[in-house]
Amino acid sequence: MNRAEAVRENTQASRPPSRPTRQLPPVAAEVDAALVEIDARLDWLLALTPLATDALWQDFQASGWTRVAALRYSEPALDLTAMRRQLRALPIEDIESPLLASVLSEKERELELMIELVRLRGTEGFIGASIELFGGVEAELLATARKILESVGEGEALVADVGVDEVVAAARAEVAWYCRQAPDFDVEIVVDADIGSLMMVSHGVLYLDARLRLPRARLQPLLQHEIGTHVLTRYNGLRQPLRQLSVGLAHYDPLQEGLGVLAEYLSGYLPGERLRVLAARVVAADLAIHGEEIPGIFACLHEDHGLPTDAAFDIAVRALRGGGLTKDAVYLRGLVELLADLRGGGDFALLFAGKFALKHRVVLEQLLEAGWARAPALLPRYLQEQGPVAHCLDLDVASLHHSHPDANATAAPPAQPGRSSPASDGGSDRSAAADTTTNNNTNNKEPRR
Repeated sequence: MNRAEAVRENTQASRPPSRPTRQLPPVAAEVDAALVEIDARLDWLLALTPLATDALWQDFQASGWTRVAALRYSEPALDLTAMRRQLRALPIEDIESPLLASVLSEKERELELMIELVRLRGTEGFIGASIELFGGVEAELLATARKILESVGEGEALVADVGVDEVVAAARAEVAWYCRQAPDFDVEIVVDADIGSLMMVSHGVLYLDARLRLPRARLQPLLQHEIGTHVLTRYNGLRQPLRQLSVGLAHYDPLQEGLGVLAEYLSGYLPGERLRVLAARVVAADLAIHGEEIPGIFACLHEDHGLPTDAAFDIAVRALRGGGLTKDAVYLRGLVELLADLRGGGDFALLFAGKFALKHRVVLEQLLEAGWARAPALLPRYLQEQGPVAHCLDLDVASLHHSHPDANATAAPPAQPGRSSPASDGGSDRSAAADTTTNNNTNNKEPRR
C-alpha cells in the first residue's frame, strides 16, 4: 500500500477496533474526578468576556474609529485561592500508573495556568500568561494568515433567511439523527439574548443567541461544527474510563477547532469570509502581543485587509480581552495542524474519541492498549454520509473554502416519522432582526466562533 492509499484508508468513516476497557486505579480515578469537577467550576472565559460591547461599538463609531473605553468585566464568582489550593492538594505523585500520572498532572498544570490567567486580568502580566497557556503567533502561522487575507475573497452574497426558531428545529433534527444511533445522546438547547456569542457549546449545552440570523447554506455546516464536533466528542469522552477526555486533556482547543472548521468545509459551505475571519484573528493576536490597542488593530484589519467595520471591531476586542488573549490564534493553527496530521496518514476517526490535542495521539493509543480508553462510540453524520476526507487533503489551507454553497450544505438529516429529539429548548422563541443581503456573514449574525 502506497502513502496515498494509506492516507485514504485512515480517513474513512470506519471506527477503530475496540478493546476491552477497565476502570482507572483508585488514586487516578480520584484525581481524574476532581479535575473534571474543578474544570466545570472554572469558567475562565466568562471572567474574560467584556461587558456592554454594543455600547463600546457605538462609542467607537462616534469617535471616528479612534477611541474606545476600557473594557469592563463582571466580577468572577470564583474563589481562585481555594481552587489553587484544591489543585495542589491532589495526590498526583501517588497515581498508580506513570501514563495516567503524566496525563493528569499535565491537566492540573493547565488548570492552574487558567486560574492565574483570571487573576492577572487587566494587568501587564496577563499576556505572558496567555502565551504560556495558548501559545503566541508563530511566524509561519502569521504568514499563512496574511496569505489568506491577501488571496481569499468573500463568498457568494446570501440572504440571512434563517432565524433562531429554525435553527432550534434543525438542531433538534440533528440530535434526533444521533439518537437513532445512540438513544442516550442528548443536547440541551438554550436560547438567550446575552450569551456573549451567537452560537456556542459549553459543557455539552448548545447556546443560541435570540437574535441569530444566518444564510440557510451556513446552517448545516455550523451545526456540524457545534454538534458534530464539540457535542459529539464530549459524548464519546463521557464513555471513556478516563473522564478527562470529556472535558479535554491539556491544550485540546486547537484540534477541536480544527475539526470544527473542517466539518464546515466537508458539510458543503465554508465561505471565504469565514476563513478570512480566522486569519484576521491570528493577525490581531500578533498585534496584541506587540502592544497594539483596539483602534490600531481595527485599523489594520479594516483599512489594510478590508474587513467590514463590525467584524474588525469584534476581532480587535476579542484579541484584547483580559489584556491580550492569544486563544483566537488556535482556530487557524488547529486547522493547519489537522490537515498536516491527516496528510501524514493520521487516523481521522480516532480524533472523535474525546477532547485531546494532536500531540496526544501516542498517549491515546497507549490508553487504548491499557484499556483506559475506547474507540469513539459515534462518528459525525457528515463523515458517515459523505465518506472519506482525503479529497480535501491536497488543498492548501488558503484554498479550503467555497465560493458557492455545495448541495451538501443544505442537506438536513433524514427524518424518522414518529420520533422526536429529547433535546430541550432552555429559552423562549423570539423573533430576530430583519433579513439582510451581504457578502459578510458577520452582518448576517453569523456565529462568532
